Amino acid sequence: MAKSKFEYVRNFETDDTCLRNCYVVVRLDGRNFHKFAEQHNFAKPNDNRALGLMSRSARSVMEELEDIVIAYGQSDEFSFVFKRTSNWFKRRASKLMTHVASQFSSSYVFYWKEFFGEQPLLYPPGFDGRVVLYPSNRNLKDYLSWRQADCHINNLYNTVFWTLVQNGGLTTTQAEDRLKGTLAADKNEILFSEFDINYNKESLLHRKGTALIWEKRDETVTKRVKLPNEEEKEVHVTRTRRSVHAHHCDIIGDQFWEEHPDILEDDNC
Repeated sequence: MAKSKFEYVRNFETDDTCLRNCYVVVRLDGRNFHKFAEQHNFAKPNDNRALGLMSRSARSVMEELEDIVIAYGQSDEFSFVFKRTSNWFKRRASKLMTHVASQFSSSYVFYWKEFFGEQPLLYPPGFDGRVVLYPSNRNLKDYLSWRQADCHINNLYNTVFWTLVQNGGLTTTQAEDRLKGTLAADKNEILFSEFDINYNKESLLHRKGTALIWEKRDETVTKRVKLPNEEEKEVHVTRTRRSVHAHHCDIIGDQFWEEHPDILEDDNC
């Protein structure tokens, strides 16, 4: 940058370097997505096209920023966890958040047709973001557990609510009144006794949300090779490739973390 008398204005910039040895979590939330869902006729209580688009956009972010070790999403939100030793953008919170938000938003628009076909995108979606630091593995796991517990609470309510409206003939106001003061057991009982729906058999995608992680998996590709006699032959080649994969499972218990021990770093790093 060229020197000039105006360079002093850089002194007004705030230092927002994230504390070292902490996981950096960037959480995005859809801005005014209730209206966005209504305008684009999202299915209730869950629209698999919209959820698929959210996951595809999150995968795009992870492929761009490989220091993200896990991302978890549900409804209109996604959390991205940078490994605690990451030094991307010199750990500046504003850089991390804006890069994640811009990559996610542009991917949402870019992949829209892949999930919604010819249904037009009526206006650009918006996502707000925040950055939170977690110093220990327990803190991070508790954060992700909180987000998955939130997924369960919201999805159970929405499942019962829209079942009462769509199958039970209630208005939205009547359904809301019916569910006031009910506990999880009450909601499960309404679904089972009145509509023969076992909530525990509902889609794991809807009940558990989506966890995206890096995994190494073998993949087989077919190649054409030229033999010494100049003939060509198809051969199958197996190679190990690291890529992002989705899991719809419980991440509150220990099993997920025991099966994927490479996600977390040593607390003594």
